Amino acid sequence: MRVAVLGCGLVVVLVAAGCGGERSQPVAVKKPPARKAPAPKPKPAPRCSATSERVLTSARVSYAGFAPHGAVAYRAPGGAVVARFGRENVNGYPTYFGVLGKRVGKDCRALWYRVQLPIRPNGAVGWVRASGIRLQPVDLRIEVDVSRRQLTLFRAGQRVLRATVAVGASATPTPIGRYYVNQRLVPADTSGPFGPGAIGISAFSPVLTGWAQGGPVAIHGTNEPWSIGHAVSNGCIRLRNDTLERLFKVVPPGTQVIIHP
Repeated sequence: MRVAVLGCGLVVVLVAAGCGGERSQPVAVKKPPARKAPAPKPKPAPRCSATSERVLTSARVSYAGFAPHGAVAYRAPGGAVVARFGRENVNGYPTYFGVLGKRVGKDCRALWYRVQLPIRPNGAVGWVRASGIRLQPVDLRIEVDVSRRQLTLFRAGQRVLRATVAVGASATPTPIGRYYVNQRLVPADTSGPFGPGAIGISAFSPVLTGWAQGGPVAIHGTNEPWSIGHAVSNGCIRLRNDTLERLFKVVPPGTQVIIHP
């Protein structure tokens, strides 16, 4: 018997038959098929407690909650109504919230967001339905040190700008607390008291309750550059106009603003 190896992996067996020396027909012997790797097992669907709550804001990133159709804020998920918000505020600016956390369902998807509210009292929070909110990450944070009269801008936890500011006078102090940028406005007169722009935050003057719109606080420019570094404002935070322009270009709604004593 002779064995010959042909191309394409075929082995041909040649057998001598009797005295006549006749050869049998070649028989192809196939190699066994290669074993296929087992298919990966499907990952189990995520499971969460129906009441799981997760914090979203950190030193490196926070989240803005855009409400394209407005929103209703509740004291607790499905509880009493705290406030109702339209698509835009009184200045025609879209409605945004600062998102602090979320409540998820059993599939780990967000059902509710815990948000900062641009209403009195300062620091007000509520819950809005996640289905009506578009989440947007923000890697910027503003901190204001009132006693040092200093503003610092952080990106992903790293300082990128520091500037001297004017703060509220003793009779009209700048409110201490944690807020967020809820609007960005360009005044009709950019040479006026607000300078080239105003970054509105979700804080209100603790004393000027009778002012228009309830006495909201903003970070803005000024036509009184001599006031920078002093406690002279009605509670707002003033920057030199060139610095305000730099800030205005990069700071989106939802940016966290922390005001220290």
